[in-house]
Amino acid sequence: MSNVESVHTGRKPNVVFIIADDHREESLGASGNAIVRTPVLDGLAAEGTAFSNTHIFGGLTGAVCAPSRACVNSGKSIFNAMIGKDVMSWEHAITIRSDVKLMPQAMREAGYRTHAVGKWHNDKPSFARSFDGGDKLFFHGMSDHTEVPVQDFDPTGQYPPEREYMEHTFSTELFTNAAVDFIAQYEEKEPFYLYVAYTAPHDPRTAPEAYRSMYKEEDIPLPANFMEQHPFDTGDMTVRDEGLAGLPREAGEIRRHIADYYAMITHLDAEIGRVVEALKVKGIYDDTIIVYTADHGLSVGQHGLMGKQNVYEHSVRIPFILRGPSVPAGGRQAAPVSNIDIFPTLASLCQIPLPNEVEGVSMLPVLKGETDRVRHVVCSAYRDVQRMATDGRWKLIRTYYSPATKTGVDRIQLFDLQNDSWETADLFDDPQHHEVLLQLAGELKKWMHEYSDILIETPVLPTSEG
Repeated sequence: MSNVESVHTGRKPNVVFIIADDHREESLGASGNAIVRTPVLDGLAAEGTAFSNTHIFGGLTGAVCAPSRACVNSGKSIFNAMIGKDVMSWEHAITIRSDVKLMPQAMREAGYRTHAVGKWHNDKPSFARSFDGGDKLFFHGMSDHTEVPVQDFDPTGQYPPEREYMEHTFSTELFTNAAVDFIAQYEEKEPFYLYVAYTAPHDPRTAPEAYRSMYKEEDIPLPANFMEQHPFDTGDMTVRDEGLAGLPREAGEIRRHIADYYAMITHLDAEIGRVVEALKVKGIYDDTIIVYTADHGLSVGQHGLMGKQNVYEHSVRIPFILRGPSVPAGGRQAAPVSNIDIFPTLASLCQIPLPNEVEGVSMLPVLKGETDRVRHVVCSAYRDVQRMATDGRWKLIRTYYSPATKTGVDRIQLFDLQNDSWETADLFDDPQHHEVLLQLAGELKKWMHEYSDILIETPVLPTSEG
């Protein structure tokens, strides 16, 4: 493990922070997936540390992307970082409170030159107070990958819609080009913080043919938790994402979707390789911390679902890879991590002041080998219909009925992730696991109080023990 200062310059390390859209942790070669091809990300994981048990905090609308990105950039819960707490409120999903200091803002105040490329799915004032510069800025949730409405950096911070122009270079390549150009042209004495936010592998999953042809649908195995239809109402069974495939789910169609998904990921991986190469050509690769993560995962046929509007592992567990100065090589950590912990971890590595209001915790003690975990459990929320808690082995999912939308059901599930990583065997009714159930229910209730959950007065267990 090297010193926090760059090995060549003696200054704080540069940071390249990469965040993907819809990339679940399981869909990485480094995570044991033998089908998807991700040699660049696998290499970063081998040269650094991968936190394999990282979960999103969640969201209160179907657009989980925006609040999840707010959690990453604020280190705070969705209940305390966003404007309002109304379920299904677009303002709550998008708008970060003006008094919340964000990760790039803190880096900027600590002397970093902050530069953004790609997607910013939160409010424009939060972007403006965070970045010194930017290029190919995308202030939307999604678009066709060859019709991308972008803006140039606006020093006024206004970013009115009329400034947008259309780019037809494939989004992943478009954003990579901008990132590579920034690295190549950077000559300032201050270290830089480069935020690269891709829209891949989000649909429409239309990877270039050279990558799509790598995956033959007939060679794609169905996941062990494939179902033709989810057995109960999770609260959002008719959201847009769930209409991307027919019902009941058909094996051939799901294989095609998985092939499309993997092709997008492999293309993304190759483009990240160009960013890595640009750092090497510039001679600053060893002076730069690279972070790779995603806003959330995706079902793509698992549990009979297609989207991310649930709290199964495929939707709430994300990659979190660190590589660079002060990061041990070859580490794979199973410590429970929340995405609100990414900001404090990076702040620790760069030795910059952390805002007092940050609710996440640094994983630096785990990186240093001082402990095997700093959290006992992590939890996630989805709307007013789902909550989950996991200690890494055991996982409780609580589904509620929503009077507001008349969706969901009153149900609890318990899974042994160590022996059932696909979450196929519900152990809720097994008496021998009753104590584990009560323990996790207690942890979830504590979490709901700690972070001011909107369901704070709602029992976790539908019994006197809840």
